[in-house]
Amino acid sequence: MKKSDLITLLIVAAVLALFIFVPAALDAFNYATSTHGMIMSFFKFAILATFGEMLALRIRKGCYTEKGFGVLPRMIVWGILGMGIAMAMTIFKSGTITFLTYLGLEQSAEWFAGSLSWGKLLVAFCISVLMNSIFAPVFMTLHKITDIHIAQTGGTLKGFFSPIPFQDIIANKINWNVQWGFVFKKTIPFFWYPAHTITFLLPGNYQVLFAALLGVVLGLILSIKK
Repeated sequence: MKKSDLITLLIVAAVLALFIFVPAALDAFNYATSTHGMIMSFFKFAILATFGEMLALRIRKGCYTEKGFGVLPRMIVWGILGMGIAMAMTIFKSGTITFLTYLGLEQSAEWFAGSLSWGKLLVAFCISVLMNSIFAPVFMTLHKITDIHIAQTGGTLKGFFSPIPFQDIIANKINWNVQWGFVFKKTIPFFWYPAHTITFLLPGNYQVLFAALLGVVLGLILSIKK
């Protein structure tokens, strides 16, 4: 085990211990989430999803960061994308329930608001399928574009805020065989559908946090794939 691994484990353990053994910390977290949801979404994804990418790099190359990796640009991107995910989760939750009611499942709202049941599981699954089928491909492609832009500009903040050459990246830099054949066709139905079904079964305060934690898990999956 490297020194960096030990430091990482200690930081993770300290954060977990803070929320487990200090009730005031968890209360403050819940309060901030309920009153400043979008801001908290930014920080949850900025920290956790970036950490997932750093873990993936550690598995692939033996280090948590490297020249050109761009930790700060990645945190900015994930924070902004995190707010987009929080927005999408809100839209698709209410929109899917409205759609299911339109289809004749008038109990959808009651099921989803109630305790765990087969009805609630069905609604959560429908929300997950619609969100990941409609929103996720656009989200994933935008994330890939920003990843490439960060790499092309050396991982610097100055480079990150330079104009993004969308047309060139989309036409020439994205490996669409991987983007379509693995990211879309495999991770969406086999990982994101069931993972976000679980997400929507959780209490509202923890849904965005769990979604951010899934970014850590996906980072590990992608590192294994690579």
